[in-house]
Amino acid sequence: MPVVHANAARVVAAARAEGLEIEVVEYPDGTRTAAEAAAAVGCEVARIVKSLVFTVEGEPVVALVAGDARLDERLLGEAAGGAVGRADADVVRGATGYPIGGVPPFAHASSLPTFVDESLLAHDTVWAAAGTPRHVFEVAPAELLRLSGGRAVPLAAS
Repeated sequence: MPVVHANAARVVAAARAEGLEIEVVEYPDGTRTAAEAAAAVGCEVARIVKSLVFTVEGEPVVALVAGDARLDERLLGEAAGGAVGRADADVVRGATGYPIGGVPPFAHASSLPTFVDESLLAHDTVWAAAGTPRHVFEVAPAELLRLSGGRAVPLAAS
């Protein structure tokens, strides 16, 4: 299926520029939540990547967390080296260029520190948003780390 949405095309182009071909799939009913995305693609929720934007010392950062996990803000603060705050929709869109529910793990409007929960590395492939709440793509966790420039750390609440 050809990519037609400009946001999804940006994600494909960013991956291609780094030597990775990805196939974006559109689900008209939406993949806004991890559960919706897992149901749409037919995988377990643990294989869905949630791209969460928070602030650390007032600056936006990205946390990539498995769909079945809850981010532990204390762990993110330890990894990022500061106090964690919530990012509102305007901060998310301004920092990434994408709406909440469609933030991809890379191809952001600005270079953002990215932290990847270690649990995502246990899978052969994972699924992530491709710029909209309806577009997703499958990727190997090693490529997710490489393209996001992320650092693998524990982020999931126990």
